[in-house]
Amino acid sequence: MRVERLSLSEWAETLPDSGYEVFHTPPALSAIDRHASGELQLYGGFKGEQPVGLLPVVEGNRPVGRTIMSPPPAMNIPRLGPIVMPTSPKQRKREGVNKTFVEEVLAELGTDGPLSLVRLITGLGYDDPRPFHWADFDLTTRYTYVVDLEDTDPDSVLKSFSKSLRRDVTNARESDVTVAVEGHDATRTVFERTRDRYAEQDRGFPLSWRYVSDLVAGLDDRARTYVARDADGELLSGVTALFGPDTAYFWQGGTRAECDVAVNSLLHWRIIEDVLSDPELDSVTGYDLMGANTERLCDYKGKFAGDLVPYYEVETDSPAMNLAKTAFSAVKR
Repeated sequence: MRVERLSLSEWAETLPDSGYEVFHTPPALSAIDRHASGELQLYGGFKGEQPVGLLPVVEGNRPVGRTIMSPPPAMNIPRLGPIVMPTSPKQRKREGVNKTFVEEVLAELGTDGPLSLVRLITGLGYDDPRPFHWADFDLTTRYTYVVDLEDTDPDSVLKSFSKSLRRDVTNARESDVTVAVEGHDATRTVFERTRDRYAEQDRGFPLSWRYVSDLVAGLDDRARTYVARDADGELLSGVTALFGPDTAYFWQGGTRAECDVAVNSLLHWRIIEDVLSDPELDSVTGYDLMGANTERLCDYKGKFAGDLVPYYEVETDSPAMNLAKTAFSAVKR
């Protein structure tokens, strides 16, 4: 196997039809390239002319050492990491391709230096992180909730919800609250309300409007801002959702609304309805609610009857990485 650097156009030609996150797509990577603190590097693994692995990373130099991140921090990117595309359905050969690709790309990146700090958060399609563990990286399992939307219909999905959530969605649908997909101004309002909510909670909010605007514009119809308004047209709440080849994502928004009905549940429901009915989203089979690693959010997110799906955090096991994480946490606060 050989590993080589790819241009963004070469990456686009090599990307498979499915099995990766929305932030693996060229428009999202372009936004990362323009706004991340560091250099975007795209790696491809090949057996002959056949692509078998892909990995985007952002390399930076910090006081604690050289950092290799996928995804880069402070950009609200839930997952990125490697994509592996074995050519054989046999488990042994799939494992062999994954192991070799990880070994070769780590060697190409030169991650064994004492001041090289690596942090990867893998996508939902990457289910075998053992080669990173064998390469002496720390491995942590994380979780998200994904509502299964494959081969189903709105009535079946609604019936799967908890009784209280079904009631909330039904009441909201019967109210005078309306939900629509709106444009640039709505996206900015959702961004600003989210930023203000973080400030009220004394939490850091590192995103810039320039980055959010650039990302949403680049993704075009694969990024949509859903806005709920009352009978007078006043904006109650909004959500910006992103759509990858397999998964829709609750990305930003959903701040508390002053309303007698469950506005945010109605927003989530509208996104689910679009996935089930919009031909442009035919390949999408799940809605990722995020938040399964935060205890206070799990009670609400669990009402959607989503599957608890694991993904993995890979990190250099060193005092320097612990120092880097502490420094980043201080910035977020």
